[in-house]
Amino acid sequence: MAISRRTLAAVTTAALLGLGGGITASAAETPAAPQAEQSPGELWKRTELYFGTGKPDGTEVTDKEFATFSDREITPAFPDGFTRLDGSGQWRGGSGVIVRERTHVVVLLYPFADREAEREIEGLRADYEKQFQQESVLRSDSVEKVSF
Repeated sequence: MAISRRTLAAVTTAALLGLGGGITASAAETPAAPQAEQSPGELWKRTELYFGTGKPDGTEVTDKEFATFSDREITPAFPDGFTRLDGSGQWRGGSGVIVRERTHVVVLLYPFADREAEREIEGLRADYEKQFQQESVLRSDSVEKVSF
């Protein structure tokens, strides 16, 4: 005989409430969760930049063009390193049209007090927008605990 999901849920709920001889322990008898260990590291900023590749004329920024931009612009601005992830995405442009395109995501981690990084990041965005006729370069910021 098959039991419906609704019946199974009702039986389970009754057992949990102690109506069917089930669980009767109080919250005071429940063991405490172990304290989480403090992870190593210090607070740094994390910035993700989303570089779309679609151009207004229908062509796209090639891998070679992006590699050149990266070598000339991103590497000098962040010589200690960054991570590049390639993907695809979509967004609604200022015209209201949904644009689907390949995307290069650059992840930057830098000390929280690094004021120069802010200027460098905004320079990268402006340079890419101008060089490749982009409406925008998405920027996302967060604070991370980092350890090397």
